[in-house]
Amino acid sequence: MKQFPVILSLAILAACQPSEAVQKEGFPAGRWVDLTYAFDENTVYWPTAESFRLDTVSEGVTDKGYYYSAYSFCAAEHGGTHMDAPVHFAEGKNAVEQIPLEQLIGPAIVVDVSDKAQGNRDYLIQAIDFETWEQAHGRIPDGAIVLVNTGSGQFWPDRKKYMGTDARGAEAVAELHFPGLHPDAARWLAEERAIKAFGLDTPSIDYGQSTNFESHQILGAANIPGLENIANLDQLPPKGSMAIGLPMLIRHGSGAPLRIVALVPED
Repeated sequence: MKQFPVILSLAILAACQPSEAVQKEGFPAGRWVDLTYAFDENTVYWPTAESFRLDTVSEGVTDKGYYYSAYSFCAAEHGGTHMDAPVHFAEGKNAVEQIPLEQLIGPAIVVDVSDKAQGNRDYLIQAIDFETWEQAHGRIPDGAIVLVNTGSGQFWPDRKKYMGTDARGAEAVAELHFPGLHPDAARWLAEERAIKAFGLDTPSIDYGQSTNFESHQILGAANIPGLENIANLDQLPPKGSMAIGLPMLIRHGSGAPLRIVALVPED
C-alpha cells in the first residue's frame, strides 16, 4: 500500500486509457473502471442545491485561423459524483484539502444489497450486510474503501426514479426516497473496522427520508469521507480492486466533485 502515493500520477494517466486489460509500471495487469458520472445538465443534485451549469466563453475559429474553445462552470459542492468531507456534518473535522492523500487510495470492497434495496427504495443498509459480506470474503481489511451497490445506478440520471422526486426546492426534500446507511451500521464501520472512506450509488449516505443525517454525523466525527453518486459499482468484484478517488481540491470545502476510478486485476 505504501507505493500508491508514489505512483499516483501513473494511476491517473492509466485511468484515462481504454478499460481493457492494461499493464502499467507498478500495477498488476487489469482493467480500469470509471466510477464517475460526467457533469452536465442532467447531473443529479439535491433539490435545494444549485445544479451544474456550463457556459461558453469561446468556441470556434479565431480571427487568426485556429480553433479555440473555453468554458466556465458553476455548481454546488454536493452533486453528481462527489465527496462529502468530514467537516460537512462534523465541526472541526477535515475539510476537503485536509484529507490525507493516502486516505483516498486503497483496496475497494463492494457490498451488494441491490436485491434488498430494489424491493424497498427506503432500504437502510445494516451492519448485518457487512457481516454477511465478511462471512463470504473475510474481514473487511484495514484501510479499505467500502462501497455499497444498492442497484440505484440503473436509474441515473432519471431524478424521479433515482431519488424519488424530480421536484426542486425545499419542499421537495420530504419527497426523497432512496437507500442509505443505517446509523448503527455507520457506527459499526467507524468503531469496529478501520476503513478509509465509505461510498455508495445514491445521492446521500443517509437515506432519502432522513431528517437529522445521523450517519453523516457519525462518519464525519470519525474523519471518514463519504463518497456519493458512485457509478458502475456492478462492474467491480466484491474484493480485490484498488480504488482511487480524488476530489477537486477546494480549500475549506465541505465537499467537492470527485473523480473516482478502480483497477480490477486480472484473474
